[in-house]
Amino acid sequence: MAKKDQVVDIPEKDENISEIDVSDEMRGSFLEYAVSVIYARALPDARDGLKPVQRRIMFQMDQMGLRPDKGHVKSQRVVGEVMGKLHPHGDSAIYEALVRLAQPFNLRVPLVDGHGNFGSLDDGPAAARYTEARMAPAALDLVTGLDEDTVDFVPNYDNQFMQPDVLPAAFPQLLVNGASGIAVGMATNIAPHNLSETIAGAIHLLDNPSASVTDLMRYIPGPDLPEGGVIVGLEGIKEAYETGRGAFKTRAKVQIERVTARKMGIVVTQLPYMVGPEKVIEKIKENANAGRLKGISSVQNFTDRVHGLRLVIEVKNGFVPEAVLQQLYQRTPLEDSF
Repeated sequence: MAKKDQVVDIPEKDENISEIDVSDEMRGSFLEYAVSVIYARALPDARDGLKPVQRRIMFQMDQMGLRPDKGHVKSQRVVGEVMGKLHPHGDSAIYEALVRLAQPFNLRVPLVDGHGNFGSLDDGPAAARYTEARMAPAALDLVTGLDEDTVDFVPNYDNQFMQPDVLPAAFPQLLVNGASGIAVGMATNIAPHNLSETIAGAIHLLDNPSASVTDLMRYIPGPDLPEGGVIVGLEGIKEAYETGRGAFKTRAKVQIERVTARKMGIVVTQLPYMVGPEKVIEKIKENANAGRLKGISSVQNFTDRVHGLRLVIEVKNGFVPEAVLQQLYQRTPLEDSF
C-alpha cells in the first residue's frame, strides 16, 4: 500500500475518448428504447394481431403439440418453456398473457383452452401451478402453414432457437379479438369484432381494394363485445374506422320487472365490456351512501355459471324505475365508454 503523501504513477490506458453532444445521444438512445418497447413488447403486429409474448406462447404451444385434440398440461410448464426458449422475462408476465388468451369475457374468440380457474371480471386467476392449458381450435388457424415457409423466422434472444417473426394468421385476429397496449408516445385500444362479419368485410376489401368505410360497415357494422352489452350510437365507431380515433358508449342490457309482490326492479343480464358485477354493486353502494343515487332499496347478485349474469336492483316504492335507471347510467359503470 502507498504511504501517505506518496505519489503513485497510474499507467496510461490505450483508449480513445470521443466527445459527443449529450442532446444527440439522449435523442438517439430514447428513440432506440421507444422502438424496442413499441415493436418488442407493448403493441400488437397488425399482421397477426399479437404482441411478441402472445406470439411466442402460441408458437411454443404448437411446438409442444398442445393441440385441441390432446390433453391439457400445467400452465407452469408452458410458461417455463416460453420463458426459457423465447421470452426471457418474468414468468408472471408470461402467465398473465396466457390467461388473457383463455378468457372468453376478454377475447371474442379465445386462443387458449384453459382448464381450472382462469379468473373472472371480479377475481384474478389461480396460480399457474394449479391451472392447465392447451391450444383452442381457433389458434390452429394462426399457426397452420408454419412448416411451409410461409413466414420469416428469426433467432431467439441467445441465437439457440428460431421463432417466427409473425404468425401466418388465417383470419383478421387483430380485429376479431381486439388489443390494448401502452407504449412510448403511443397507445392502442381496439375493440373486439364478430368473426363472421370481420371475415366477410376482409373478403369484400380483397375484392374491392378501394371500398369506403361506409361500404365496409355494411359487413362490419361495429364492434361485437364479449359478454354482450348494448352499443349506443354509431358516430363514434364510424369516426374510429375513418380516422383511427373515436369513442362510443356501451350500456348494460336491462329490463324492468316486478321482482317482489310489491316492488319493481331493474334486472341486469349483460354488462359493458370488461365491467364486472361486483364493480357495479360497489359503485351503487358508494353513490347511495353519499346521497347521489336515490330510489334503490337493495342490490342482489344472482350471477352463476349456469344461468349467467343476473343482477337485481330493487327500486323503492314511490320511485319511477326508468328515472332510477337513468341515474344508474350516469353514476355507475352500467354505462361505460370505450
